[in-house]
Amino acid sequence: MTLGDIAALTGAQLADPSRAGQTVSGTSTLDQAGPRDLAFFDKRKYGDELHRSHAGACLVSAGLQADVPEHITVLRVANPYAAFVEVARVLYADTLRPASSFGNEGIADSAVVHPDALLEDGVIVDPLAVIGPDVEIGTGTVIGAGTVIGAGVKIGRNCSIGPGVTILHCYIGNDVIIHPGCRIGQDGYGFVSGPAGHKKVPQRGRVLIQNDVEIGAGTTVDRGALRDTVIGEGTKIDNLVQIGHNVTIGRRCIIVSQSGVAGSSTLGDGAVLGARVGVSDHATIGAGSMLAARSSVVGEVPANVKWGGSPAKPIKQFFRELFEVEKLGREGLNGGKSKSPGANEEGQK
Repeated sequence: MTLGDIAALTGAQLADPSRAGQTVSGTSTLDQAGPRDLAFFDKRKYGDELHRSHAGACLVSAGLQADVPEHITVLRVANPYAAFVEVARVLYADTLRPASSFGNEGIADSAVVHPDALLEDGVIVDPLAVIGPDVEIGTGTVIGAGTVIGAGVKIGRNCSIGPGVTILHCYIGNDVIIHPGCRIGQDGYGFVSGPAGHKKVPQRGRVLIQNDVEIGAGTTVDRGALRDTVIGEGTKIDNLVQIGHNVTIGRRCIIVSQSGVAGSSTLGDGAVLGARVGVSDHATIGAGSMLAARSSVVGEVPANVKWGGSPAKPIKQFFRELFEVEKLGREGLNGGKSKSPGANEEGQK
């Protein structure tokens, strides 16, 4: 791409318009970029990397433009990282949706496709995949090696189902990406305990995954028990997340790695869960709310708030409590309260 192309794509302004014909062939970090690479600079703490960089061009905000060395062409833009991503999406368009791991076209000879399955033209099925009866798969979808698609599953068009995935009792929309090793549509954890042991609760619902959802590697999504488990349009789920039965996740939510959402909970549109957030059963998280990493949620979180801690509470309150606890600890040490009988000065230190 020329720098003129990049300016047109991102709305950036070239500090030196005469360099509009300069080309870049890749994107890179400041410390690894070469003369044919585009980088971005959005924080002064990376100033040393900027001055050592060999990047050909750099996206930078107006406030940081003066920090850029003369040998690097400046593209001034309000949000350098967002603009950088737009360029990368053009240069590396083939990475946006995983393709066949084997460069396969059509159905591999070693794949097992039930005669009652309906696959539109243009479906790719990699070796050793298994597709059960009454399955429907739309054109442009890729089924990875060793993946199992259970009876009656419906998968839309232009989806990517990674290697080693299992999908049961599930309807999937268009443009969905499911990364390797996911488990979708298996029974949720449901038992009634009594003197005779633990009786299994029938799990008879489905998983409904709407358009443009992406689910990270190793994530599990349980089928519904009393109602369907639903993942709303445009939601992005990271690796190693657990979604329990009957959960409803709204549109454009973000759930980061190692989080767990217990059964029958609800996330409103645009909710964000940081890493390792735990959501108890029958909890409700309001639309647009954000939970800090390692928070735990019991009950209800209002809409459009930022909460953190365990149990979760307004983030400012959470930080105040942390500060007060730390302050008490310092005061205790300074006041000699931690001194043990007979301890000498060196021991106290």
